Amino acid sequence: MNLKPLGDRVIVKPDEAEETTASGLYIATEAKEKPQSGVVLAVGEGRIDRDGNKVEVPVKVGDKVVYGKFGGTEISVEGENVLILRADDLFAVFE
Repeated sequence: MNLKPLGDRVIVKPDEAEETTASGLYIATEAKEKPQSGVVLAVGEGRIDRDGNKVEVPVKVGDKVVYGKFGGTEISVEGENVLILRADDLFAVFE
């Protein structure tokens, strides 16, 4: 991917939306919920806080993360849909 996030932003590939319910019923395309987790594809260099200290982005490439439902900007890069999020929009990292 030829896209590098700036500052404290990260690029995330969202997980696929669920196709079926737990009981096996198929979900209509319009009814599918947007996923709230994905894998980090790229990480910015961080930012400088008010005191002049560098603040690193708390995730690394390959981390599986949870983010806000309506956070970030969705774009298509090389035919792949990705999200650009601020590090503050990430809620958790799967371990």
